Amino acid sequence: MSSLRFTERVSGAATLWPLAAAAWLLFGCAAGPSGTGTAPPGAVPAEIPPAVQTLYEQATAAMAGGDAVEAELKLRSFLLRNPGYPGAHVNLAILMAANGDDGAAAEHIKAALNIDPAHPAALNQLGMLERRRGRFAEAESAYMKAVTASPGYALAHYNLGVLNELYLQRLEVALEHFERYLECGGNDEQVTKWVADLKRRIGTFERTANAAE
Repeated sequence: MSSLRFTERVSGAATLWPLAAAAWLLFGCAAGPSGTGTAPPGAVPAEIPPAVQTLYEQATAAMAGGDAVEAELKLRSFLLRNPGYPGAHVNLAILMAANGDDGAAAEHIKAALNIDPAHPAALNQLGMLERRRGRFAEAESAYMKAVTASPGYALAHYNLGVLNELYLQRLEVALEHFERYLECGGNDEQVTKWVADLKRRIGTFERTANAAE
């Protein structure tokens, strides 16, 4: 069984630098820095001046290329001009977490949620942070808020599957969220195999329990 089974996902890839940052462009920024949920990946609202839009695009491109220093500089510059966009804070949280600085990541997650308390990507990051801290109930709560705010947010369903299988030992709930991840467009053959494996394991437990009665 792949070790990625037990690795939470920032977006479309496991949280391994630079893949996490690159995949962030595919989903984590889907709401744009405004958090509206309507802009294409990496986009900023139309009212932002073109030069500032370019700055944000350069920041996400630097993340995709694994240049954390350049990405951080451009994101901070973007926020100096446009402090009200939670997506930029979430991207900075990803960079800080990838660098092992959970304290700084927490500050940016908090800033994003202060702007938009229902920002799905920020809530997903909060769940990952709480899981790393061993606060599993708090992690589950954050992920659940993410999928409540955006029911089709596949990545939070994936992370709920990991949390419930590995840390909470709730196989049925894990299966539910992995299946939801696939239904929401998570195109992942490995997760499809995990779903089959969970169904087999759950069936085995049920047959054993019935035999023992």
